[in-house]
Amino acid sequence: MPLIKYIDHDGTPHEVSVAAGTSVMQAAVDNGVRGIVGQCGGGCACATCHCYVDEQWLDKFEKPGESEQGLLECVFDPMPNSRLSCQLLVTDDHDGIVVRLPESQS
Repeated sequence: MPLIKYIDHDGTPHEVSVAAGTSVMQAAVDNGVRGIVGQCGGGCACATCHCYVDEQWLDKFEKPGESEQGLLECVFDPMPNSRLSCQLLVTDDHDGIVVRLPESQS
């Protein structure tokens, strides 16, 4: 099972093992990781699952679609590596991925 390492804005790490096919958002919600809310349940409609994917992992996911790009324009503190974690489906190739959580969602 792939391991996701979430890092709070204050540097606190949380490691979660998930089944392949699970979204980064759902893994956080299911395991009580603060900083990812997922109010819309993963429908790419709210941006409460905003995160920063470490640069080395960005190319391991598909590029953001039009809906995600539109929502990312509305988040606090957007960065070039900003993504909506509901749109990031984990595969075995993502084992060890590092996802940082924005201060605005703490």
